[in-house]
Amino acid sequence: MAFENEIDRRRTFAIISHPDAGKTTLTEKLLLFGGAIQMAGEVKAKGERRRARSDWMKVEQERGISVASSVMTFDYEGRTFNLLDTPGHEDFSEDTYRTLSAVDSAIMVLDAAKGIETQTRKLFEVCRLRDMPITTFVNKMDRETKDPFDLLDEIEQTLALDVSPVSWPIGMGRDFLGCYDLLKDELNLFDRSKGDTIKEGIKCSGLDDPKLAELLPDHALNKLREDVDMVRGLCPEFDVNAYLEGTMTPVFFGSAINNFGVQEILRGIGQFAPKPRVGKALERSVAPNEEKMSALVFKIQANMDPKHRDRIAFVRIVSGRFKKGAKLKHVRSGKIMAVHNAQLFLAQDREIAEEAFAGDIIGIPNHGNLRIGDTLTEGETLRFTGVPSFAPEILQKVRADDPMKAKHLGRALEQLAEEGAARVFKPNLGSDWVVGVVGPLQFDVLSDRIRTEYQIPCRFEPTTLMTAEWVEGEPREVKAFSDSNRASMAVDHAGAPVYLARNSWHLDRAKDDYPSLKFLKTKEEIF
Repeated sequence: MAFENEIDRRRTFAIISHPDAGKTTLTEKLLLFGGAIQMAGEVKAKGERRRARSDWMKVEQERGISVASSVMTFDYEGRTFNLLDTPGHEDFSEDTYRTLSAVDSAIMVLDAAKGIETQTRKLFEVCRLRDMPITTFVNKMDRETKDPFDLLDEIEQTLALDVSPVSWPIGMGRDFLGCYDLLKDELNLFDRSKGDTIKEGIKCSGLDDPKLAELLPDHALNKLREDVDMVRGLCPEFDVNAYLEGTMTPVFFGSAINNFGVQEILRGIGQFAPKPRVGKALERSVAPNEEKMSALVFKIQANMDPKHRDRIAFVRIVSGRFKKGAKLKHVRSGKIMAVHNAQLFLAQDREIAEEAFAGDIIGIPNHGNLRIGDTLTEGETLRFTGVPSFAPEILQKVRADDPMKAKHLGRALEQLAEEGAARVFKPNLGSDWVVGVVGPLQFDVLSDRIRTEYQIPCRFEPTTLMTAEWVEGEPREVKAFSDSNRASMAVDHAGAPVYLARNSWHLDRAKDDYPSLKFLKTKEEIF
């Protein structure tokens, strides 16, 4: 059936890593192999071309870091890939957590010289909570690296994952000659040119094939044979089922900046990664091949096109087929919306989506009626789960430099809160807004964005607040608590009550006085 074939050929995945492991470079090269761009945003490019295509925000281009997730769709060898590039910097981890709710698998990029780093471990734990299949790409093999066996041991011990190398490196740094494909018995030679050409592997009949002696120096060939013997003795064979269950990771070695190993990992995702998986709603499980469409809003992004003041809801299609002009039920409001201008993405470039299938990511322009966690269906009342919100760890007040722009600042903050860039709270008493973030760099980015996108210069100022937690319970109890703690109460952008605590004693006292209420550091966005 053509409909089911379209779904089966989708692969929707994210790329996760610690900052500077090469995640954005790998993203660029995957797009290059997919024919989506003509030149990757690497150092050899000049001017505008030098900027990474996935880092489209002005602040990203200025600072050289990814602070928002980008969505890119491309075709390669008969499959449709939906690639979500995520922020590597820990201060923007909440955007990454939400993005992981919209994918079926992930590529974990490691710097071969550094191995497992702090942020990698945190992001992996989020994947583990979802039993998400992980493919590992050990990057920067053209530089001096850790011993590959030590890297495998580190992955296994630190992440409690079975490791199964799919390729094996021949040397490292200046002596890096290429990789041997352990599944296909192919030799992939490393080209020290600029990586402009794509080379196919050289087929071998095992490691005793005479042609290997013609292509590799004796010492390198002997070391390769010894290493592969050890790998096959120490590591389990690659088991697709174990990978799909999230207990085993296939490991690829390469150098993204030189295009080396990129084609192999893209083919590996196409061959082994899961097709669109079953969606979990409060009401029931939703299979991707159901005829009726359903979808989850997992991200909001404002001002992708600064000329048009737009606001895009990123939507993962969970089941069925989307067609241009579809009439969809917005479950939270109960209203029907006709979607004529949904878009597909290549970073900030877009095209109108005539149709899309389960597993695809589309963007729906809207003016504030869609929120993170919303469900869209063809009539059924479903509420998908799994999109998290986190209580902020740092709280500051924000004020416009020009007091006459206070209302404009409030609207800008609410828009940024709706896209998940920060938590924004309006205290019950006083006129100042309180902004909460996970990491301090977010304040710099927010200030930049408010100034450049909304033309409102503003300043952030310290507060005496320690934390903000959502308050849930019986409406009468919540009202009684709010009335007796007015000076410490606020509402978030969605109108939910929030308790602003000055210190741990303050918070513990509130919990003791109102044991029937829930004070939440994390909650799911379900509407």
